[in-house]
Amino acid sequence: MTQKFDVVVIGAGPGGYVAAIKAAQLGLKTACIEKYQDKEGKIALGGTCLNVGCIPSKALLDSSYKYHEAHAGFAIHGIEAKGVTIDVPAMVARKNGIVKNLTGGVSTLFKANGVTLLEGHGKLLANKQVEVTAGDGTTQVVEATNVILASGSTPVDIPPAPVNQDTIVDSTGALEFQAVPKKLGVIGAGVIGLELGSVWARLGAEVTVLEALEKFLPAADDQVAKEALKILTKQGLKIRLGARVTGSEVKKKQVNVNFTDADGEQTLTFDKLIVSVGRRPVTTDLLAADSGVNLDERGFIFVDDYCATSVPGVYAIGDVVRGAMLAHKASEEGVMVAERIAGHKAQMNYDLIPSVIYTHPEIAWVGKTEQVLKAEGVAVNVGTFPFAASGRAMAANDTAGFVKVIADAKTDRVLGVHVIGPAAAELVQQGAIGMEFGTSAEDLGMMVFSHPTMSEALHEAALAVNGQAIHIANRKKR
Repeated sequence: MTQKFDVVVIGAGPGGYVAAIKAAQLGLKTACIEKYQDKEGKIALGGTCLNVGCIPSKALLDSSYKYHEAHAGFAIHGIEAKGVTIDVPAMVARKNGIVKNLTGGVSTLFKANGVTLLEGHGKLLANKQVEVTAGDGTTQVVEATNVILASGSTPVDIPPAPVNQDTIVDSTGALEFQAVPKKLGVIGAGVIGLELGSVWARLGAEVTVLEALEKFLPAADDQVAKEALKILTKQGLKIRLGARVTGSEVKKKQVNVNFTDADGEQTLTFDKLIVSVGRRPVTTDLLAADSGVNLDERGFIFVDDYCATSVPGVYAIGDVVRGAMLAHKASEEGVMVAERIAGHKAQMNYDLIPSVIYTHPEIAWVGKTEQVLKAEGVAVNVGTFPFAASGRAMAANDTAGFVKVIADAKTDRVLGVHVIGPAAAELVQQGAIGMEFGTSAEDLGMMVFSHPTMSEALHEAALAVNGQAIHIANRKKR
């Protein structure tokens, strides 16, 4: 007898598992299909983010930064730490333990909320039927009143540097190094490339980042991107812009990488090469020809503002649809869709999705950049405050970077908050909360911020928008 569900979710990543839990909480009979297996051959929930993305990379970033601090940051505090070494396998094992705890936690949440887990590959057929193919090849078909497609994304491959997960690896392979490579190459100066490059640079690798674009971090505010390039270069990352990789050759456990830049054709040799040039949606064998769901020209599932596809009752969320490939964006889309299925008029504010790069210092932003606003013809006032003037940052010996607040010159409404520095992600989230409620720079300036905190930098930047900062000299208005 065919199983019937109110909601069937394909994919148990941060979009899919959140959608499934929310749907179940709203009283809908829900199933979630997942095929990803861990190293032990067991189904692992959480998708890329929990297994080989956000969480494991942050574990390695934190471990590597602690090692870096022990080497280079303790002396100023009067702490002597001689002979500090790094046990890379132990660091990786800690990362694996965190991943196992979190993926197991999702499984527990499924049970607690009554979500049925179906193990295998999910494929949408006609009439909202879903075929589930188990690991042993057996199949079953379940019926759904509503289907949510949340199959996620996978790293993009490039012909000049084919991944072998040994010498040339993708972001997944870069999380599994068992020793620090002497020379490490990274193709792509995006979020993933900078984070993983930072991990291994802190541990002693000589890291060169090859970026095809001439502009560094084009999605970030120009002022922030310029500061980030300066700081990361000072930390030892060799970032070569306008460097287009044309080929590679593996020889004796090393890889020769050919590229062209302003100086012509060049070759560099690395012990390991990380390919991190972006991600693409996973739609392979996801949709039957007669499913009725359409893809756009880039292979993403076409959806409207509420993540509904061209088939009534079929939705798609996360990395398989338009917009930033961010776990928190996928999760909130999952919540929105579950609530809409349940009859609520939920919607999402796509203008206020924060972005974060977890280098040190962190780089984060929400809203629009100054260059975008100027291109749109919007007159703005800008306030900045450096962490070098923050008492809390000085106490923490973490004074690189600044907070930047951009407000409409006519209404004073905050249009963007951009931070490079300590706790940047948390400060930007404060900005996002205020912006969601239509805050003005004056509003932020009138609030009481506890002292001493990193948050005071946001307070002062907001005051600086209107020339009222207390702890730095204000720019004279022309």
